[in-house]
Amino acid sequence: MSLDDRNVLEMYRQMVTIRAFIRRAAEESKLGNIPAPMQAHEGEEASAVGICAALRQQDRITSTHRSLGHSIAKGMDIRGMMAELYGRSNGICRGKGGAMHLADFKLGMMGANGIVGGGLPIATGAALAAQMDGGDDVAVAFFGDGASNEGTFHSCINLASIWKLPVIYVCENNGWAIAVPASYALSVEDVSVRAVSYGIPGITVDGTDVLAVRETMEQAVERARTGGGPTLLECKTYRKYVDDESTDVESASSSNPSLNDPILTLRYKILEQGLASSSDLADIDREVLSSVDDAVDFAKAGDVPLPEDALTQVFAS
Repeated sequence: MSLDDRNVLEMYRQMVTIRAFIRRAAEESKLGNIPAPMQAHEGEEASAVGICAALRQQDRITSTHRSLGHSIAKGMDIRGMMAELYGRSNGICRGKGGAMHLADFKLGMMGANGIVGGGLPIATGAALAAQMDGGDDVAVAFFGDGASNEGTFHSCINLASIWKLPVIYVCENNGWAIAVPASYALSVEDVSVRAVSYGIPGITVDGTDVLAVRETMEQAVERARTGGGPTLLECKTYRKYVDDESTDVESASSSNPSLNDPILTLRYKILEQGLASSSDLADIDREVLSSVDDAVDFAKAGDVPLPEDALTQVFAS
């Protein structure tokens, strides 16, 4: 897919924001400011942004224990997110959820999930609700290659196929289920081929190419909105560990981008086709870093939740 001006710079900004936010959150966790280890997923920015770029605000998504990228791509406020990681009452979930349970129903973010494959039935239910409402909203379930071996994966896709639910199942296949290699745990090379068993389309796309992800997702969303039923979309991507030597976004130049780095790949294409200058992109990088600093300041200024708040926001009114 060729570049155009359809929010390309905004997609670049979101991807840079995801990476900067994840890196800073990891640093804050190492310093002891965030009371839980971070489940980093640097390198998977393109799949999150490309998928959500094809959605409306009212479309619903569910996420995994690696939820920061999906949340930012769906429009979640990074100040409230950082405060949530800090466990503060000014967090997006009032400090009760942390990184593994981020949610913002106003944005269609139905929640992250610490259970492997736990978001699949929730997204399937959201798709059923959308179908019953009679509109054309869709639901999306993000999950990893490890979750494709869970029973929820198979039962949900089977049900969605039978009922032609407007749901897209997005597998971010980075080759590892925590520490278990896909080469060992998967019976197939591509998760997408499992769609054949349920009579739905299965598509594998380069998950490091945000434009390819967006284009493929737009086709799946159109199918879902028009009553065609679900799609299984596999984004082949990778996940850097925080301690790995990583490439700064500012290091991209007119030469070819680093292998597999989705931000450098998009940056190179933007510069090559003259949609923005190096100076323009550097301005975006600086603005993002400043916004992440602001998010940390906001989090640190928040109060610790009171014990008596534990039972608030638990039950619907």
